[in-house]
Amino acid sequence: MSLELSIKDPGREQEMFVGRAITLFVFVVILFAVLVARMLTLQISEHETYQLRADNNRTQIQTLVPPRGMIYDRNGRLLADNQTSFSLAVVAERAEDVEGLLTSIIEILSLTPEQVERIRTVLNKPRRADSAAVILESLSEKQVALLAVNRHRLRGVEVVSHLVRSYPMGVLAAHAVGSVRRMSKEDLRTVEPVQYSGTQFIGKRGVEAFYEKSLHGKVGYQKVETDAYGRVHRVLDVQGAETGQNLTLHLDSKLQLASVEALGGRRGAIVALDPVTGGILAMVSQPSYDPNLFVSGMTSSQFDELAGSIYLPLFNRAVNGQYAPGSTFKPVVGLAGISMAVTNWEETIEDKGWFKLPGQERVYRDWSWTKDNSGGQGEVDLNRAIYRSSNVYFYDLASRMEIRGLLGFAGQFGFGKNLAIDIPEASSGLLPTPEWKRSAKNQPWYPGDSVNLGIGQGDLLATPLQMATVAATIANRGRVVRPRMLLSSDVSIDEMSRVEEPLPVVGLSEEDWESMVDSMEDVVHRGGKGFRGNGTAWAYIGQKIAYRMAGKSGTAQVVEINQGEVYDAEKLSEFRRKHAWFIAFAPVDNPTIAVAVLVENGGGGSSVAAPVAKAVIDAHLSKEIASIR
Repeated sequence: MSLELSIKDPGREQEMFVGRAITLFVFVVILFAVLVARMLTLQISEHETYQLRADNNRTQIQTLVPPRGMIYDRNGRLLADNQTSFSLAVVAERAEDVEGLLTSIIEILSLTPEQVERIRTVLNKPRRADSAAVILESLSEKQVALLAVNRHRLRGVEVVSHLVRSYPMGVLAAHAVGSVRRMSKEDLRTVEPVQYSGTQFIGKRGVEAFYEKSLHGKVGYQKVETDAYGRVHRVLDVQGAETGQNLTLHLDSKLQLASVEALGGRRGAIVALDPVTGGILAMVSQPSYDPNLFVSGMTSSQFDELAGSIYLPLFNRAVNGQYAPGSTFKPVVGLAGISMAVTNWEETIEDKGWFKLPGQERVYRDWSWTKDNSGGQGEVDLNRAIYRSSNVYFYDLASRMEIRGLLGFAGQFGFGKNLAIDIPEASSGLLPTPEWKRSAKNQPWYPGDSVNLGIGQGDLLATPLQMATVAATIANRGRVVRPRMLLSSDVSIDEMSRVEEPLPVVGLSEEDWESMVDSMEDVVHRGGKGFRGNGTAWAYIGQKIAYRMAGKSGTAQVVEINQGEVYDAEKLSEFRRKHAWFIAFAPVDNPTIAVAVLVENGGGGSSVAAPVAKAVIDAHLSKEIASIR
């Protein structure tokens, strides 16, 4: 018992306990001090940094894409609209397993292999971190419902509603209005990044392209609160997007439809102008395409069919098709001869159906020539040469004219130029010069070149838009107008106020213009028994018109026919047959419409193209009469 008491030392044990307690207390105090110091650091010196990180975890700044401006026709009918569409977007960084997520989406929506491949292509494209990639567009209501039911399986996925372009007239006005297309890498390098953030489509054709800046509007932003899945819970702040400008075009949608119907499914183009303003009332190019496909999406096979078709539905024949104008060029040649004092309205020649240059053997024949009959129009003055379309008269006239004078005069009508104000992609055609021929063909200008030019053949090329401008110039008795699509806008567009009109055609009197108008009127209305030759279009349209129309037919040869051979369309392939032209304006005394019609490989201008022009003018004038009543 005494030994046990000697081993235990209560004082020592108490001392050790107190030491340990003090050590623990000091450790706790130091730890508490560290925690307090860290709390003060977080709350005071690093407060803003961590607040920002916390905010970023629950808030996002989202781009608000501006609604695109509407496009209307002259009567207020919509030509380009915006409709609500639903798309499926993925933020890959928020998905736990992108491949598993994709498998779920495929299963839920029953996607095709082509759609899956397209999704993988989109997901593999570089993009900003935490940015949404749109993997499917134009979702149906059923697909939206399926995604909503299965949203618990789709972390990082959201259904986004947005406005997409819609074209109510579809194929009927595709080449007139133009279309938007998906933005390419080249587009992204040229546009302003901020204004186009979130924008998927940009104007690529026609009015949509030319007025892109006005139609696009200005981007907006919104600050939103999201959950861990990236789903929006509430909007915290909004800076609204500014809607693009609305545009009203000169285009008349009813006349556009009537023009499509008049062409009747044939390949070709129609351009109708208001001769007073130059406003484009109708612009048709057939075959056409549905611009909505470039918004809603199409399969690879659909695009290949469009792009690879031998009938070129994506090609705008009205402004880019370049063709020999044929006899529709003869009024210009005749007026040039008057202006240069090479001929006058009384001078006549004997048209025997053929023409030869002095000292040459080559024979240039009239359109009426056959193996059994040389044809010919007999004694011909300029008036008769126009309404009977005498090739021989214009062979002779062109051969006597100084070529630079003829080319300079023709240039006043817009040949070799793009006079259009807001169609920058329109082709300029070709007004061949001796310098051009030397450069392009390494050949001099031969007298035969002038002879061919006299009937609108050879190297001369023009677009239907240019030929409508020629018709409008004659309708205006020499006043040239610049074709234009825009009639008005919500906001004045500066470029339009700076447009200068071309100078009028010079060198002719009022009487000369009236005489040419009379001659073109005879093309349509001169006919019947007792007439010394009917107008070339009289038999096809002249007997069925209640108003007075002036016109000129043209049949442009596509392939050269050897001397002595007869043109036989049946023996030629479809694309080697003659083009049919007709230019016209009406009413003669106060023209309100000028038209150019081209039927590709259609045959005779009077028999094929003239009835089309009449149908277009009928539709326009009947509408005018109805509005007056």
